[in-house]
Amino acid sequence: MSLATAIATGDLTQLPSRRDEDWRWTDLRGLIRAIPPASGLLEPTPGGPFAGLGGEEIVFGNGRSDGRAGALFTAEGGAPLRLRFCSDARGARHASTMVINAPGGERLTLLESYEGQGDYLADVELHIEIEAGAHVTRVVLVEEPAESILVSTAHVRLQPGASFHQVVLTSGGRRQRIETRVTQAQGGAEVRMDGVYILRDQRHADLTTVVTHGGRDGTTSQLTKGVVRDQARGVFQGRIVVEKGADGTEARMGHHALILSDKAEVDAKPELLIFADDVQCAHGNTIGALDEAAIFYARQRGMPEDVARAMLTEAFVGEVVDRIEHEGARDVARAWVSAQLGASE
Repeated sequence: MSLATAIATGDLTQLPSRRDEDWRWTDLRGLIRAIPPASGLLEPTPGGPFAGLGGEEIVFGNGRSDGRAGALFTAEGGAPLRLRFCSDARGARHASTMVINAPGGERLTLLESYEGQGDYLADVELHIEIEAGAHVTRVVLVEEPAESILVSTAHVRLQPGASFHQVVLTSGGRRQRIETRVTQAQGGAEVRMDGVYILRDQRHADLTTVVTHGGRDGTTSQLTKGVVRDQARGVFQGRIVVEKGADGTEARMGHHALILSDKAEVDAKPELLIFADDVQCAHGNTIGALDEAAIFYARQRGMPEDVARAMLTEAFVGEVVDRIEHEGARDVARAWVSAQLGASE
């Protein structure tokens, strides 16, 4: 069951529901009562949050790129790829697919953004193939309208000695799920997957990840941080699977969230499924409020309370932003965090 299948067939029973364990906090079947008509054509203007960072730009407007719903990109030369998913529709739906290949030894910085207006239903599917010795950095910035419904799913496959670093930053939507499924089918691959969600009003964001270690000596490092207020809802689901024979795996997963109002909610489910020996795996999960002692200390030193709270919140999520390798993308992420926290005041 998937949103893509429901869009393609018009069959509402194909929508994931709360009866599906992996979708119990992001119920689509209970929300969507009819599959809306297809979105019209959209010709986006050049730009986006990463416009000043150079490289090639591929734009999907209402699910289409150059009149197609799918596109293929092969990394060459190390220049960034700016991949933009732009939507502008009312009561309509669209879907798109993208295949990205990083040949052996190549480096690719993928700067991916979601931008929109309206109350549309969108599904995006990416397939990222990373060949032996290649390195891909993926920075995803999601700025969707409050009434939008978005499901974005990335399938990432690493060959031996390949590496994949990802950061997802999102402000949520009516329903939103950003899912990444990574397979280390053979040995010696390295993954780092991070995320930040900053939610207000009644926005919903679901960051779901699955990393499967199928070969020896693979590594995974994962850090996700969230801030929710008003009646917003944040969801984190992280699963690391170490299959039989994947000895020497090292995996660490951490999720930490701040709840800044009584009606906000965070649901978290970190999982380790280990079927191999000689592994080092651990996960951590904390959900709470700002440290009142730290706020008191700052006020004693003459800092206004609202400034102290904003400073502590920005420092909290800043640990994730600081891990972004690309300097320009890191600056964009810092500005986005400041803007989101400023809008939440």
